[in-house]
Amino acid sequence: MKKFIMAAVGGTLAGIVLTTQVAAPLLAQEADKKVNVYEQLDLFGDIFERIRAQYVEEVDEGDLIEAAINGMLTSLDPHSSYLSPDDANDMRVQTRGEFGGLGIEVTQEEGFVKVVSPIDGTPADEAGMEAGDFITHVDGESILGLALDEAVEMMRGPVGSEIIITVVREGETEPFDVSIVRDTIKLTAVRSRAEGQTVVLRITTFNDQTTPNLEEKLAKEVEALGGMDNVNGFVIDLRNNPGGLLTQAIRVSDAFLEKGEIVSTRGRDPADGDRFNATPGDLAMGKPVVVLINGGSASASEIVAGALQDHRRAIVIGTKSFGKGSVQTVMPLRSNGAMRLTTARYYTPSGRSIQALGVSPDIIVEQPRRAPEAEDEAKEESISRQRRSESDLRGSLNNDSLSEDEIRQIEADREKAETAAKLREDDYQLAYAIDILKGLNALGPDK
Repeated sequence: MKKFIMAAVGGTLAGIVLTTQVAAPLLAQEADKKVNVYEQLDLFGDIFERIRAQYVEEVDEGDLIEAAINGMLTSLDPHSSYLSPDDANDMRVQTRGEFGGLGIEVTQEEGFVKVVSPIDGTPADEAGMEAGDFITHVDGESILGLALDEAVEMMRGPVGSEIIITVVREGETEPFDVSIVRDTIKLTAVRSRAEGQTVVLRITTFNDQTTPNLEEKLAKEVEALGGMDNVNGFVIDLRNNPGGLLTQAIRVSDAFLEKGEIVSTRGRDPADGDRFNATPGDLAMGKPVVVLINGGSASASEIVAGALQDHRRAIVIGTKSFGKGSVQTVMPLRSNGAMRLTTARYYTPSGRSIQALGVSPDIIVEQPRRAPEAEDEAKEESISRQRRSESDLRGSLNNDSLSEDEIRQIEADREKAETAAKLREDDYQLAYAIDILKGLNALGPDK
């Protein structure tokens, strides 16, 4: 019994020694971390005071603090940043669909300002800016090494004023200048038109107007075609759409899905994750859908493309999307400013993250660059020679097996096909999407 008690005492002592030896260093390390943080804050205070007292020119203390806060946030990733009261107000105006500027969505890549996409119908779009362009100078002044917000601030200015942007573009040997006149940007969230029996829905951004615009434009085009029975399918054009509100991406996806997951978000804490599911109701009433994407399709656009692709509700055509798979939460701060902080990644219904990878199309279709005018004329002459047929030969026999009405119907069908073929010259990717829908309808509803 005495040995047992001694053994127990020995075990207790060993436990105390072990606890002391292991826990004490851990506690010391934790204390060191706290000390280091406070030391760093003291260092920040010292630097702040020296700048105020000894910098060659007098500086605004508020600007110094804002720059320090913004530097801390932008060091995390390209999408986290501090929004001054003016910037926060501009962002709120932009989500409502009208704001001043160039009409260009940019990001930062390894210190360079990169164009995600120009927005349809804006000064940047009309000036020929393209997704993937790198901006190096604004009005002759280099923006290399600047924070993204600083570079964007240099591009802002009064409506009607001119700005010269120096651009580096893949495929061009030398940088070149682009002149843009700033304007009030009025975003039309959804544009629509009919190409034959296909309804084309061009979604340019995801703001508060997107879903109502989509529902209105879709119904209008279907009615113009004489009802859903006369529609062979829908093209959702998300090319060069830089994204926008997550809530609108979910609602647009839901508009074409009857059930199932649309997107899930996962933060650092598993408890902070969210899952968003579709509700019954399909605006397209089961008709085939094709989604068009390219390198300028980002964020909310990728949510829609990924959701419809994973549920096999749509065929995705074009080129790989931008790959922005993170969620930013805008948090109001004192003095009406705000903090935009990356708080989660989002995942498509199949569980794949789009971050840095993008959405890969089911069918890769590149948009050919416009050929020079001389090449166009030579191509047209070659096509004209190829179009010679039996009826062009002297003395060819007439076709007397068809009535005049049947001949007129054949000629009308041929004219429709030729009209559709002309679209390939203006927008090859869209023409390809429409051809896919025609092919699906030719197989019949059972297929």
